[in-house]
Amino acid sequence: MKIRIIGGGPAGLYFAALMKRENPAHDVVVFERGPRDATWGFGVVFSDRALEFLRADDEPMYQLLMPLMETWPNLTIVHNDTPVPITGNGFASIGRLELLGRLYAHAESLGVSIEFDSEVTSLDDLALAGADLIVGANGAFSWVRNEHETEFGTETDMRPNRFIWYGTSKVFDSLSLTFRETEHGVFCAHHYRYSPIMSTFLVEVTDATWQRAGFARMGEAETIRHCEQVFARELEGQPILSNKSYWRQFPAVTNRQWSFGKVVLMGDALRTAHFSIGSGTRLAMEDAIALWKALRDTDSVPQALVLYRERRLPPMSKILDAASASIRWYERMDELIRLSPVDFAYSYMTRTGRVDHEEVARRDPKLAAAWEHSHPEIFGASY
Repeated sequence: MKIRIIGGGPAGLYFAALMKRENPAHDVVVFERGPRDATWGFGVVFSDRALEFLRADDEPMYQLLMPLMETWPNLTIVHNDTPVPITGNGFASIGRLELLGRLYAHAESLGVSIEFDSEVTSLDDLALAGADLIVGANGAFSWVRNEHETEFGTETDMRPNRFIWYGTSKVFDSLSLTFRETEHGVFCAHHYRYSPIMSTFLVEVTDATWQRAGFARMGEAETIRHCEQVFARELEGQPILSNKSYWRQFPAVTNRQWSFGKVVLMGDALRTAHFSIGSGTRLAMEDAIALWKALRDTDSVPQALVLYRERRLPPMSKILDAASASIRWYERMDELIRLSPVDFAYSYMTRTGRVDHEEVARRDPKLAAAWEHSHPEIFGASY
């Protein structure tokens, strides 16, 4: 097959590697608009069992990446100055550049051609001529999708909260979510280490808080100073670091159709899952596995694209439903902060509807018992 992939992120790179491993005769080229030595980005996080989803299909990739992961078993919710540690919620993280670098090397070792500084901007581009399969894996703002919204049945819902993706040299012990009330509203920091010396530090606020704080009028340095002041206790004197960091709103993207003709979407180009559930990179790599298997298990590209969607949609829909509920929980954080620290942490744990009281009790008996004690009207005086 002649396969052309637009976008050198985890989805595109991993799919390219899987196809080339399957059959070295495949002609696989990845077009990446950025340079090989791009320096954008901090860390990405995986929830639950990190890369366990890889083991059955690609043990070598699992063994390549897992030693690079920073892992921890617990989560911490900080309600103003009160930390609520929660057990039974494991996470792992890796630097975005570290991940991409390993995927570049892995794909190229198999014979995949990666053309950096190469921006394909049309499906009519000569670079795509004669391709049996064209993969749009070029991110949440994919032109492949945006220019063919009718064919894909694209729906994009720009959520109102604002967020900015920073890093810091302060190294945190666990994935932590710090919610702090200010005169302008609640600020939330999503922070976790992704290397022995660096952490991601993502700041999120409601649109009303963003407006009241005056961020629209602030430059980069003033914005960083403001966030450093809000989270001075957490940062302990370490600086917030910017790397092309800017305020954004989350685009909740879905597509009724995943392909048309010989063009198919993967990763964030196909759908976006809010960063609060820690599944974006995992979903991208699972998309790659699903499309590779569909091509392996069928006799033609059209059949494979139908099978890809049939198999992938059910598990993906569950994650998207959870992500949608999580987004809306964060949009209510100015209201929810009025809860007690225990009730707030419990609300966070149950926010998606996938974790009920029984599951909270299984993961963290102390949190469940504390919540039961504060709600005798539900559990009775014995609690």
